[in-house]
Amino acid sequence: MDLKALVQTANQIAQEKKIEPEKIFEVVEKALAAAYKREYSSRNANVRAKLDVKTGKMEFYEVKEVVDESVVRFDGEEEVADSEDKMPRYHEERHILLEEARKVKPDARLGDEIEFPLPEHSDFGRIAAGTAKQVIIQRLREAEQESVVEEFKDREGQVVSGTVQRIERGNVYIDLGRAIGIMFYNETIPGEHYRIGERLRFYVVAVQKGSPRFPEVVLSRSHPRFIVKLFEMEVPEIADGTVEIKAIAREAGSRTKIAVASNHEAVDAVGSVVGQHGTRIMTVTNELGPERIDVVGWSPDTEAFVKNALAPARVHRVEVTEHREVKVFVPDDQLSLAIGKGGQNVRLAAKLTGWKIDVRSESRPDEEQEGGVAGEHAEAKKEEITEEIRAEAEAETDIAAEPEIGEAAGNADNIESEEK
Repeated sequence: MDLKALVQTANQIAQEKKIEPEKIFEVVEKALAAAYKREYSSRNANVRAKLDVKTGKMEFYEVKEVVDESVVRFDGEEEVADSEDKMPRYHEERHILLEEARKVKPDARLGDEIEFPLPEHSDFGRIAAGTAKQVIIQRLREAEQESVVEEFKDREGQVVSGTVQRIERGNVYIDLGRAIGIMFYNETIPGEHYRIGERLRFYVVAVQKGSPRFPEVVLSRSHPRFIVKLFEMEVPEIADGTVEIKAIAREAGSRTKIAVASNHEAVDAVGSVVGQHGTRIMTVTNELGPERIDVVGWSPDTEAFVKNALAPARVHRVEVTEHREVKVFVPDDQLSLAIGKGGQNVRLAAKLTGWKIDVRSESRPDEEQEGGVAGEHAEAKKEEITEEIRAEAEAETDIAAEPEIGEAAGNADNIESEEK
């Protein structure tokens, strides 16, 4: 064997595919073992090849497992139909009895493998060579896939950038460099259109080992933590833990609310996330398109938190009732803004706080408003989302919040008229 050429080829492949050279030699050994088995051995034999990198010498062995009557069935013995642990049939080419094995290896035990040298051969026929080629291609593909999985495994829960490669049946395939990611239809932002060659950022939902034709990296742009990670990249106070995102509620492509709190008295949580003249939040919203983001202040006091969550509407008073329910009373001119289009504002506020919210007019407190009640299942939703966020210790984003950030959020009067 031309060892020098083999080593050069192995190193070249290892560099291109980012695979350890040792794995390349392992692939070659398995390929040559498969070729030897096809050309000079039987189909039931277990052939193993060993390559000495220093000398370039290749040796072949027939491997047999040490067995006895307790672990295999012999010819003539009936198989127990109802047995849960069905014993394999004894094959002379793959098995060796314990008594015979101890003649070769005195300390042999059940389950050990005994190697028997095979005659050396270096001339393989066309079919055997084709078999070796197929084994090499398959094993290299598997090794590359394992390498990709290992590389991206550490990037789960992170944001990556990639280029839209193709779109098939609503699923978007993303070129990430060494790997192809997939963003399923339900992970896309509703209403967002993707163009071939467009470069975007994505949230890595999961990395898993799949088939060679199926991408291993599952991506998302609708995941709530996608926004959290974007803010973490833009807001240093979130990255270093000075500002914490306590909860998030998102309806991708339309609107998101996040509740933030400061761990330092001198730091304004909402102002830090919004940025001077709204620059930080604008950077995130530019990535998301038309989706609005409301940044509100978190509070351990339920009444204060609910008031903040319903921003940009001004709340007059909040009454806390049983079963995690609150009644919110707002001025008549704030009613439509508090409820939101299709009840979206109160719905997101309920998810954000974990409380059922009933929005009512201050002039008609006994009259239930259409779309003004939300949050029957908000508690479970909130716990599910916030636990994920706190585990990541991250940040989130946007525009209309408390009265003091009205400039960053946009003109409240315009928003109110829009909602109406």
